Amino acid sequence: MSKRELIQNARRWVIKIGSALLTNDGKGLDTEALDIWVQQIAALRKRGDEIVLVSSGAVAAGITRLGWRERPSSIHELQAAAAVGQSALIQAWEQSFKRFNLVTAQILLDHDDLGSRKRYLNARSTMQTLLGLGVIPVVNENDTVVTDEIRFGDNDALAALVANLIEADALCILTDQLGLFDSDPRQNALAKIIHEKAASDTELDSMAGEGGTLGRGGMISKVKAARLAARSGANTVIVGGKIENVIDRVAKGESVGTLLYSETQKLAARKAWLAGHLQAKGQIILDDGAVKYLTEKGTSLLPVGVKQVEGKFNRGALVICKNLQGKEIARGLINYSSDEAAKIAGIASSKIESILGYKDFDELIHRDNLVLM
Repeated sequence: MSKRELIQNARRWVIKIGSALLTNDGKGLDTEALDIWVQQIAALRKRGDEIVLVSSGAVAAGITRLGWRERPSSIHELQAAAAVGQSALIQAWEQSFKRFNLVTAQILLDHDDLGSRKRYLNARSTMQTLLGLGVIPVVNENDTVVTDEIRFGDNDALAALVANLIEADALCILTDQLGLFDSDPRQNALAKIIHEKAASDTELDSMAGEGGTLGRGGMISKVKAARLAARSGANTVIVGGKIENVIDRVAKGESVGTLLYSETQKLAARKAWLAGHLQAKGQIILDDGAVKYLTEKGTSLLPVGVKQVEGKFNRGALVICKNLQGKEIARGLINYSSDEAAKIAGIASSKIESILGYKDFDELIHRDNLVLM
């Protein structure tokens, strides 16, 4: 099977459209372009595919509707622009999909929604139910209430996390560039498009550039998104949204845009969530023996292998596991608080009760709640 056949065989999609495309580079919502994409998405639905649409453009649309010439830097002004623009954005999608008798659902997410295990599962169940009903979920970051501390950073990351959330086969990122080039095509006329590469390929880092004035995501954010999506087995296509019949051509496996493919099998949904969880509450430093057992034998993490505990966290928090050189080895949900973990670090599990006065678990992190990085 060729790599493009992976996309051709995809049946569950996340399609992300950036703000520069949706607002025609800041001139207002481009409803003509939106209608063209909807027509192609409707064709995917007709053949039985499931689609989640991640739509940027609320802030950019709001800026235009408010008559502002530049994107503001104030978080409150950005939130106000999002509030003004989001209603117009979802209405445009609803009206366009209605032509094909397709129903949309607005889903606004922030970091806490995917950072909390309970809320993550609720979002997952809702999304799965909507897909089962044939609805097109339209997802955006909840820019009206989000703050810098909890924002995803750009909708590329959000789209990748949604791909993890619903266990998508493919992530299609529509952008204002034809794809990923080996150098900046705006500065190098000889730049060549990258047709296929593994998402994990480190050469991609030097090829990606920065974003424009309307959006916050450049090519580097799209590469990172592809890597995040690849952790749960999703393959990513970065492609120009203005290419004729672009979604249809991507779905047929044509060599348009850049395919960044996953080299791993799909992780269990729980471990995909752990891998994509961006807000770790602390970290623990492991000795060489613990690192070896985790990476080579897939065991749980026991307190005896811990050298140091950093940060303040409660039971059930996500923590990062690092080796003695500071490299991240794994991350997982910890069974003890930071204070408890510090007391039993380096201690055999048989001695936990004598130190704490109780023992709820032998493991600091159970292997079912641990994912290697």
